[in-house]
Amino acid sequence: MQTRKKYIFLTLLASWLLLFFFGGDQLRHFAFFSGRKAEVRRNWPRWMDRSLLKSFADPEELENDGDPSLPSPRAQRVARLSVYKNSRCRMETCFDFSRCEKHGFKVFTYPRERDQPLSESYGKILASIERSRYYTPNPEEACLFILSIDTLDRDHLSRQYVRNVDEKIRSFPLWNGGRNHLIFNLYSGTWPNYTEDLGFDIGQAILAKASFYTESFRPGFDISIPLFSKDHPQRGGERGWLYQDSIHPKKKYLLVFKGKRYLTGIGSGTRNALHHIHNGKDIISLTTCKHGKDWEKHKDTRCDKDNVDYERFDYQELLHNSTFCIVPRGRRLGSFRFLEALQAACIPVLLSDGWELPFAEAIDWGKAAVVGNERLLLQIPSAVRCIHPERVLAFQQQTQFLWDAYFSSVDKIVHTTLEIIKDRLLPHRSRSRFLWNTLPGGLLALPNFSTYLGDFPFYYLQHGSSPSEKFTAFIRVVSPSSSLSQSILRLIQAVSGSQYCAQILVLWSCEKPPPPSGKWPQTTVPLTIIQGRRKLSDRFVPYAAIQTDAVLSLDEHTSLSTSEVDFAFVVWRSFPERVVGFPTQSHFWDAERRRWGYTSQWTNELSIVLTAAAFYHRYPAGEGPAGRGARPHPTPPPRSLPRYYHNLFTEYLPAGLRELVDGLAACEDILMNVLVAAVTKLPPIKVTQRKQHKETVPQQVGCKGGDAGTSPAGERSPSPPRSPPAKVKGTAGVADGWRFSQQQDCLNQLVDWFGYMPLVSSQLRLDPVLFKDQVSVLRKKYPRLEKP
Repeated sequence: MQTRKKYIFLTLLASWLLLFFFGGDQLRHFAFFSGRKAEVRRNWPRWMDRSLLKSFADPEELENDGDPSLPSPRAQRVARLSVYKNSRCRMETCFDFSRCEKHGFKVFTYPRERDQPLSESYGKILASIERSRYYTPNPEEACLFILSIDTLDRDHLSRQYVRNVDEKIRSFPLWNGGRNHLIFNLYSGTWPNYTEDLGFDIGQAILAKASFYTESFRPGFDISIPLFSKDHPQRGGERGWLYQDSIHPKKKYLLVFKGKRYLTGIGSGTRNALHHIHNGKDIISLTTCKHGKDWEKHKDTRCDKDNVDYERFDYQELLHNSTFCIVPRGRRLGSFRFLEALQAACIPVLLSDGWELPFAEAIDWGKAAVVGNERLLLQIPSAVRCIHPERVLAFQQQTQFLWDAYFSSVDKIVHTTLEIIKDRLLPHRSRSRFLWNTLPGGLLALPNFSTYLGDFPFYYLQHGSSPSEKFTAFIRVVSPSSSLSQSILRLIQAVSGSQYCAQILVLWSCEKPPPPSGKWPQTTVPLTIIQGRRKLSDRFVPYAAIQTDAVLSLDEHTSLSTSEVDFAFVVWRSFPERVVGFPTQSHFWDAERRRWGYTSQWTNELSIVLTAAAFYHRYPAGEGPAGRGARPHPTPPPRSLPRYYHNLFTEYLPAGLRELVDGLAACEDILMNVLVAAVTKLPPIKVTQRKQHKETVPQQVGCKGGDAGTSPAGERSPSPPRSPPAKVKGTAGVADGWRFSQQQDCLNQLVDWFGYMPLVSSQLRLDPVLFKDQVSVLRKKYPRLEKP
């Protein structure tokens, strides 16, 4: 027993000795052990001890990145979140869907007051909406409301800053706490913090804002837009810089930057560090501190040398000759050089932590930009060097697609914003990210057409599908006579004899009723009569009676043989996204009159295929007039098939353009070709035709109360008539000249609306194999095409 106690005592004694030996210094700090609460000198100083480390910066100063004028990151975060009192807003909680049910997605802009200031950029935004298909002048029909108060620049030091916005918007009876309102903003906050304070309470309004922080961005509700300058074009915009014949395997520079360097304030840290990656060879990083009024007061030892090097390089030359472009943050997260890099096909390397990228809800930026980290700047050169050349080319191509589809004009930026909101209203019918990120883009892939990729003519090969093996002949009749002419009877017989014809629809566009069913020729396919509205645009209405992908558009005076129809349809099945047909026209730039010209002369180029005899895709199923049958032919049951270009014509184009078509003679041909070219960026295709068909140019005969348009006022450039030169040389009539002048006016007005010339010229004509070759007729598939 004594031995046991002895061992226990020795064990406790050893434990106390070890405790004092290894932890005695810490135990002395306890009051109960030392009995002293006074200061005790430590063997090792703490790194935050100011008395021992006076030469080091304070912790608060370190958090401010060396600039005592800036708040800490936590304070900045609190300031940003305090701006949005409704930070939890979602479409389900802060948007009234019932306003969009009756009249669809319509947008109302508040009326402008006379003495109300309006910046050039905001004027472009309002103009984009008011000339679009979304606009309604009636607030009762509106689903979305846009303020007429300029909210783009909310920097109170700016001349364009509008004061007392809060008081003004609260006085609007339609404001309703911001519900169903969309507010646009490019600049928020001011020196030195540049917070996201707009200076007024946005309430439950959707905010479309540039330089959006992800922390204050409300996913599925707000929209991040790009920062664009006041000189950004209203419509159309310039093309991207990447052309088919200008792609170089390796450009002169790998990575470039040329821009301002901020000596103090927010955003200075990233740009001040860019000089570390400059090597003067394939990486050019140039900055200048020579900006602002008092830059000399803050300049450092690098300023003079940087300013000299800065002037040695041209910015546009760097964009043209570089593969990657650094896009660092400025005072705010976004910068103008983001869009500049996209247009130049210079892959953006983004150094702006916390930036919600423009339209990221729809656009996959991982295919067009490199997103870097501001703290890992030195790793950027090695990272971009590792990207494979094939992927670099894919990045460059995607930058050009995104620039052209969504960013090249204010119209496209605004329309993309509205279409994203529209997709949220009906999520089950919204566009997929594939449609947004693949040609022709989300603005031209309308979801009310279809959300199934196999229905679009552009994705047949990618989806592994093919267009239908039948077509619908659509014949437009405008003759004033109530009886059928011999030309239309021959045309019906020739078309119905095609092995690919599924049905014939006749659009009767006269006040006089169509002939009775007994007067129509007997055909092996269903023949249906549709009563038109006697408008030129009737031809492109998405009629529910059309049950095939392919539409053969015909005029009543068109002369075609069955072989011509068969061959043209076979060609169209290989190019379902294009217009394929027979009679062609071309456009040219008239340098003397500084306007676009339109000619029917036979040249080596073509850019327009007349819809008097042409195949095209009927883009998607819409609610159109069904028509009435001429005879009790068995008709296929209705299906939800796409009429792509019919739907695009009626849904994408604003009412003003359709009215233009109805007011100018033969303008519908030009508009359809312009529309298809704007979608595909490709020319139409001309196919083989017989000699006598060349000499017969289709003429649209007006009927009583019909569709002959009135010529708009203004100067008209003299041009040859639409008929072939051999027949009208020196004998052009007044009516033909007036008609041709209207076509010129139509073309120029369409170019003005689109903002550029969409038509693409081609020198291609497709003939059958062995066409006119000196071989046996038995070896030729279409021998009748060679007969006079």
